[in-house]
Amino acid sequence: MTRKPSIPSRTAAAAAVPFLTLLLSACVSQQSYDTMVAQNNQLKAQIAAMQAQSSFVEAGDLLFPEGGYRLSPAGQVELANNVVPKLKSLPANSKIVVYGYTDNLPIGPGLVQQGIPDNLTLSTRRAADVGTFLISQGIAAASVSAKGFGDTRPVASNDTPEGRAKNRRIEITIQGPG
Repeated sequence: MTRKPSIPSRTAAAAAVPFLTLLLSACVSQQSYDTMVAQNNQLKAQIAAMQAQSSFVEAGDLLFPEGGYRLSPAGQVELANNVVPKLKSLPANSKIVVYGYTDNLPIGPGLVQQGIPDNLTLSTRRAADVGTFLISQGIAAASVSAKGFGDTRPVASNDTPEGRAKNRRIEITIQGPG
C-alpha cells in the first residue's frame, strides 16, 4: 500500500523550493569569486601606494644635532626645501601628523639635565619641534599635530650603528581631511 504524503509535508516541500532557489542564486561561481578577490587585492595595493606617497621619512641625524631635540640649520633647510612645498600643495583640510622615533640607546646626561628623561620624551620633543617649524613655514597650525613613539617602533635592528641611525627618524604623514 502506498501512502500519500500528508498536506503539511507537501506544503513544507513547496515552501522549501523557492527558498532553495533563492539560496542557490546567492552563490557565486568560483570564477566570479576569484575575480572579486583579484579586484580586492588590486584595491589594497592602490591604497598602500597612496599611503606610501602620503608619508615623508626624514633621517633624525640629518634634522637634529647628536643628543639634541631642536632642528639644526641643515634640518631646517632640508624640511623647507623638500617637505614644506609638498605640504603647502595639500588641500586646506588635510591633517598632517609628525611622528618621532628614536633608537634604543639610553638618554645621555645632557638631555636629562634639560628635562628629557627618556627616549619617548625625546621623540615627542623632536616631533613637536618639526611641527612648530612647519607652522612657521606657513602650514596651518590646526592641521599639524605631533606624537612621539620613542624606541617602540624600530624599522631596523638596534644592534648596529646603521640600524640605530634608521630608527632615529621623523615621519610626516598626511592622514586626509582633518
